[in-house]
Amino acid sequence: MSFGNWKPTVVVQGILWILYGLLLQPEPGTATLPLLMDSVIQALAELEQKAPATETGRSAAAWLLSAQGSGTLSPLRHFLLEGKGLNTTDLDPPSLSPELQGLMGEVARHSVQDGKEYGVVLAPDGSTVAVEPLLAGLWAGLQGHRIVNLSLESSATPPDAEVTFPDLADTSPGLSDASPDVTSADVRAVSPNVSTKDLDVGATSPEVRPGSPDVQASSPDNKAKLPTAVDSVLVVTLAGDLGLNFLQGPQTWNHSGLGIEGCWDQLSVPRTFTLLGPEASSLTTAFLNGALDGALLGDYLSQTPEPRPPLSHLLSQYYGAGVAGDPGFRSNFRRHNGAALTSAPTLTQQVWGALILLQRLEPAHPRLQGVSQEELAQVATHASKEFTEAFLGCPAIHPRCRWGAAPYQGRPTPLKLPLGFLYVHHTYLPAPPCTSFKRCAADMRSMQRFHQQTQGWADIGYSFVVGSDGYVYEGRGWHWVGAHTLGHNSRGFGVALIGNYTAVLPSEAALRAVRDELPRCAVRAGLLRPDYALLGHRQVVRTECPGDRLFNQLRTWPHFDQNVKPRTARRASSRSKRRPPPMILLSTDLQ
Repeated sequence: MSFGNWKPTVVVQGILWILYGLLLQPEPGTATLPLLMDSVIQALAELEQKAPATETGRSAAAWLLSAQGSGTLSPLRHFLLEGKGLNTTDLDPPSLSPELQGLMGEVARHSVQDGKEYGVVLAPDGSTVAVEPLLAGLWAGLQGHRIVNLSLESSATPPDAEVTFPDLADTSPGLSDASPDVTSADVRAVSPNVSTKDLDVGATSPEVRPGSPDVQASSPDNKAKLPTAVDSVLVVTLAGDLGLNFLQGPQTWNHSGLGIEGCWDQLSVPRTFTLLGPEASSLTTAFLNGALDGALLGDYLSQTPEPRPPLSHLLSQYYGAGVAGDPGFRSNFRRHNGAALTSAPTLTQQVWGALILLQRLEPAHPRLQGVSQEELAQVATHASKEFTEAFLGCPAIHPRCRWGAAPYQGRPTPLKLPLGFLYVHHTYLPAPPCTSFKRCAADMRSMQRFHQQTQGWADIGYSFVVGSDGYVYEGRGWHWVGAHTLGHNSRGFGVALIGNYTAVLPSEAALRAVRDELPRCAVRAGLLRPDYALLGHRQVVRTECPGDRLFNQLRTWPHFDQNVKPRTARRASSRSKRRPPPMILLSTDLQ
């Protein structure tokens, strides 16, 4: 089917409403498919094949809007995502196969219960993604960056009221202001069942942009005015949930509960996802992944002119080689792209605005009753700061279970934290950089087998390993003594980049993870001292590691210790030349 045969806006919006309806009305007991993103894409493709036969999907969307009722979506999503101008019809919507309908029923709603996470799927890049915020972002993006004006008419807070914020440096460019189709609505004290149709959402307001002073917050005198508008893409994906979760109390302001990872029961046919942290909030890594994907793709859709590609095609690209041939615009780099999409000051205004909007949509909300604007501002500030620093600013780390690690042999020795050193290695072999989750995971298992079975070590030697796929892979991790730098294993973390970097450099994403993200977040979490020293392996052990080209790059990095001179590697004797390949010779220097 060619893109030219589509009437994309109504078709794709209709498909999303159909999908929402199927999510909310599953057939019990019919799910047989694994919880994979590929299956979600398959469901969208099946709907897209049937949608053109139903008057470009508009009638089917209207039917589902009527059938599912207004109470099934959260108040924020119901208000911001409800289709306008759709009249109900007797036409039945196209249906999915029982297998796909059962699968979509399983991922209908994101939740965390008894240490398990529901409504998530495994993506091809090895990440786990919550489907609900992803679909919400797609739907909001198809409507354009719809800016909703927040009326400041309130007896409790005058229009010119200002609230003092902690100092937040705006280091990111902020949300794109290139949206071609911006609409707005005034929101005052309205009841939960009021729809956007009742609030005149059709008026175009081109002067209100997500990047405007009315939406962003950052003023020289450190005072921020009440937000006057919110962006629907950010609110339905991220801002609303951030605000509500941080409203629970100061205990949620600690990043220990933000972005918790988990393990699938199996990677080939995933069915059950168990979280690694017992005190996890609903703001898990999987939820934040889905929220970021929804925000990024929603932003993209809002700026993409007609004809837009089918959603199944868009998601296949995003969770594959990259959208529109751009390898940087894919799920592997969602955190980096998310940091470019929004900044802490911008997100603060969006979170605060989302809470104001919810307060007016649902006056009896138990978490919002009696909460002042000053308190909402503080919650928004802390939530945005925590998210941008502890999640967006940190590398995405695949836990051991994700790459299929074998158990540790014996009892690990705990580290005495914080440590003072970061030792940088290259693996030498495998020599080619790994650029996909499948390849990187296989390399991790190969290295672990070599370290355990050939070297006789308890586990893979490195603390962390960095691939060229945008991910860091957990080795021995933050808390256990490794076997990476002979005589120094208890003093620092050993981080290896997969590949041979004697003559070439790793990818910029891999360099950024080792140079900036990993140490910055380790310092923030109290695992690495702020005055840590960064050393190449060759500075403390006689070896060529981490390769001439990479070591010369390390010399230019902050925290590199110039005072520790490299130790010249021993020349290989004729006897040593008959020994096994270089990786084995180099690896004997690790422990």
